[in-house]
Amino acid sequence: MRVDIYRRAEHNGDFSYLAVPEDKAIPQEAISTDWQPAAQRVEVDEDGADTLPQYHIAHPLAQIRDKGYAITGLNGKG
Repeated sequence: MRVDIYRRAEHNGDFSYLAVPEDKAIPQEAISTDWQPAAQRVEVDEDGADTLPQYHIAHPLAQIRDKGYAITGLNGKG
């Protein structure tokens, strides 16, 4: 599956990331934040790791299946 990645600045200079399926809009419940485009057509391995470590997103496919998007975990950074 390919996803588009958006980012938002956090107070400490880090970024949080949001992944949505390629060419889909950010879901309504996540649109209240000022997301900026970060990357397009990022491949998520559906048969393997199911992770986007460079964006601190664990289990993006499960998150997308459950919510329609995947997001950086609060304690996924570091």
